[in-house]
Amino acid sequence: MIDPAFLFGPGRARRPNVMARHHVVVSGHYWASQAGMQVLEAGGNAVDAGVATGLAIDVLESQFVGFGGVAPIMVRVGGQVHTICGVGPWPAAADISLFHRQYGGAIPDGLLHTVVPAAPGNWIEALRRWGTMSFGQVAAAAIRSARDGFPVYPFYHEIIASKVQEIGRWPTTAAIYLPNGKPPEVGSVFAQPDLARTLQYMADQEQAAGGDRLSGLNAAHDAFYRGDIAQMIARHQRENGGWLSAKDLAGFRARVEAPVHTRFQGYDMYGCGAWSQGPMVLEALNILSGFDLRGMGHNSPAYVHAVTEALKLAAADREAYFGDRDFEDVPVAALLSAEHAAARRTLLDPARAWPGLPPAGVVGNRAPAAWQPDPSAGSGAELVGEKPATSFLCVIDRAGDVFAATPSDGTIGGPVVPGTGITASMWGSRGYSGLDHPGRVGPGRRPRMSANPAIAVREGEVVMPFGSPGSEVLGQAMLQGFLNQAVFGMDPQSAVEAPRFASYSWPESTLPHTYRPGVLCVEEDVGAGVGDALTALGHQVQWWPARKYLAGSVVTIRHDLTTDVRWAGADPRRSAYAIGW
Repeated sequence: MIDPAFLFGPGRARRPNVMARHHVVVSGHYWASQAGMQVLEAGGNAVDAGVATGLAIDVLESQFVGFGGVAPIMVRVGGQVHTICGVGPWPAAADISLFHRQYGGAIPDGLLHTVVPAAPGNWIEALRRWGTMSFGQVAAAAIRSARDGFPVYPFYHEIIASKVQEIGRWPTTAAIYLPNGKPPEVGSVFAQPDLARTLQYMADQEQAAGGDRLSGLNAAHDAFYRGDIAQMIARHQRENGGWLSAKDLAGFRARVEAPVHTRFQGYDMYGCGAWSQGPMVLEALNILSGFDLRGMGHNSPAYVHAVTEALKLAAADREAYFGDRDFEDVPVAALLSAEHAAARRTLLDPARAWPGLPPAGVVGNRAPAAWQPDPSAGSGAELVGEKPATSFLCVIDRAGDVFAATPSDGTIGGPVVPGTGITASMWGSRGYSGLDHPGRVGPGRRPRMSANPAIAVREGEVVMPFGSPGSEVLGQAMLQGFLNQAVFGMDPQSAVEAPRFASYSWPESTLPHTYRPGVLCVEEDVGAGVGDALTALGHQVQWWPARKYLAGSVVTIRHDLTTDVRWAGADPRRSAYAIGW
């Protein structure tokens, strides 16, 4: 139930909720949302529109996202929720011992970060299973934006300008993103002709295949993973000391999985698997289910403290257990059980913050050893800084079906493969070199990542996809955006605009796995008095300005099943926009 105070009160959102009766798209860029809307208006469903939006984001937010990168996906079709594993595996030649022999356990930046690109296969798999359109149809807007260019918006310029040193290390990347040696200026038209040709080649191969829609999609898939694009990627790897081979690419298939699940105050909560932060966010909700959050008051010291400490406890379990379930026995069911949440809740002291990462929980006869820094910690330390990454998008169509995705792995993050406009996935930057670490490097193993979409369902009342970019912050921003609606009755736009906070009290997924025990970043409009109270509880409060982009960019849709109206919220901290009808 939405509290009218947020719609009409003095603290109401600066942007309006976008409300629609038929369908709605929300994404990290207005052109991408328009791309999805055009597909919906042409008769496509949520999956068609979601893939069109995601492909457009690969072009329009290539500072954060790459077509050759990662794309965790969640769909709800006919009332059933499915996920697609977002990240590809390490190549068959990946050798963890090399990092110990030559680099003292560090994982050097560069092509040794490369894993099999998952995004192209994931987009196509979603179309194959649940879509109605061809790859060429849904890629049309992305191709047009890459070929003809788009106006450089301030945030695009800002991020590229902040990464000039890193981009400059890769001549093929610098040739695209640093024209004349400088970031593209705001208002200039920025084109990516090689990326346009890559997408067009896949669409052309699809059309040339003839036959039915599935045959065409298979041809588009093979154009990337077995055709000319694969050969160009493999040659670039071979000539520059990378591990990724044509055989690795040819063997890739997107993996469709059941979601992880829990319940919170009448909502069925769905997340992605243990290769992501999905179970961590749900575990934090389970811990918080034992507290009167509404009674604490929104963003009160008690509330901020409880949410932060629950996230720390869940993060400790992630560090101890999460990894690729093909190789690791990840006790997801036990970690998401009511019994485990109750045991973890006893460690949440309302009067004192954990000074760092709490001990991981005991599961059955498994009692993990105390956390120690991974040997890979410190990798690439000379380039450590703010690392904004990732995007998020979601769609709900006429039928009420849902598509949500958290694409990531920006093209500027490594060397672009000559002639393709793409960087082969650098998500090995989420690797660990510890020989017993559940997220360690190894042939066929999928790196552990933070990005994950989520869907909340209150049967007969509400369907709510939600997500955010932001590395370690994204799960925290998602959780707060959801609680703002589910607990405090905020409308979607108020929920995504509300002031936020983020803990850095666990190791970051990205190398060098930065760990800042006790640090809690708080947006200044939470209030100085709250900050003082949190400091007294033991948090090391660091202030962000209001609406800081590092606090994430939450995007959500609230489908009210009683009225059939879709409400959309788009976070103004970045360039997110909603379009609906």
